Amino acid sequence: MKAEYANSFYKATNDVFKLMFDMDPKRGKVAVVEDMVSSKDASVVLGVTGDLHGTILFSFPKDMTLEMIKIMSGMEINTLDSFASSALGEVANIIGGNALTILTENNYICDIAPPQIFVGEYKSFSMANEKALLLSLVTLIGEFDIHIFLKEK
Repeated sequence: MKAEYANSFYKATNDVFKLMFDMDPKRGKVAVVEDMVSSKDASVVLGVTGDLHGTILFSFPKDMTLEMIKIMSGMEINTLDSFASSALGEVANIIGGNALTILTENNYICDIAPPQIFVGEYKSFSMANEKALLLSLVTLIGEFDIHIFLKEK
């Protein structure tokens, strides 16, 4: 996996978090994972098609998700309900769209599929025996993961 894939998602995430949440995420752990990945309390999956194809998995802990929703909406939310999951899906969709826009600078033309949101902790998430890059990001309200499964066509 090329560095520009991960860098585009890091830059897009950083830009979106600065704009929407007034936070500057810092890189945490970066690792290569194989086959199965574990998720947190709320996960968003984005499919990628075009010059690159694969999947991006955003995984957030519950407390961080609820705090993000509170910052975005100004409302206190206590459960990961349909409103919260929809808002989380939009955040991931914005990050994904921005990352793919950044990738066009490297001549990769891609599209993203609508987000799929999963609420609840899944011990494993299979990515069809593929390697992925795990990028953990640390913010003032918590740490979350982005798993990047991308290949060139």
